[in-house]
Amino acid sequence: MGAPQVVAPLSLAERVQLLLQRSEYRRADTDADREAVFRLRYNAYLKEGAIEPSFGRRYSDAYDDLDNAWIIGLHVDGELVSSFRLHIATSEFPDMPANQVFRDYLDPEIAAGKTIIDPTRFVVDANAARLYPELPYLTVRIGHMAAEHFDADIVLATVRSEHQAFYRRVFGHAVVCDARPYPSLKKPISLMMLDYPAERDRILRRYPFFASTAAERARLYGEPSGGARRVVPLRPAQPIAG
Repeated sequence: MGAPQVVAPLSLAERVQLLLQRSEYRRADTDADREAVFRLRYNAYLKEGAIEPSFGRRYSDAYDDLDNAWIIGLHVDGELVSSFRLHIATSEFPDMPANQVFRDYLDPEIAAGKTIIDPTRFVVDANAARLYPELPYLTVRIGHMAAEHFDADIVLATVRSEHQAFYRRVFGHAVVCDARPYPSLKKPISLMMLDYPAERDRILRRYPFFASTAAERARLYGEPSGGARRVVPLRPAQPIAG
């Protein structure tokens, strides 16, 4: 009998690529999709002790309704498993959640003409997280696609101190402000920034699964507005088919 074959374990990139084949990114534009995301948020934040219980069992805020806000759900085999919210802030559309506590750092960047991606409300279903440990990478891929699509200068991470290591290791974010209290959350958050143009190629070399096609980005964020800078980061009035 021959020696038994030893099968090498799959790498992180291989596992993410396999899960990506079963996944779909979908904008939460309909009432039903938005409510599903708000319930997912509530369950995730309640489980980690970030919010108090509420009768409505949903978690949303006024920033969900801004025109430069994008709520994206990640579905695996048709089931919602995680979600990410993005605000694309420019001098034309400067509003973003991070302004509530870090305006002193962000206003000068906006005044200088920078395009800033502010990702917030990163939540993963607890059961799905146990089944698919690769989900955090597929979820933050949403923000990387937005940075590419909108030609971002800066990508923020407004996170609790214990989450800083993930963003520093994966993307290269740097802490620019220590934790401050954030409205509606029980735990303070810090401000981290990523110089996206400087780090983009390094990120893709290390994590090739963050790469995306123009068609994939257009299905989520609409067709580019033209020109070297995409300065109209508003959601299309109707969902994009595809």
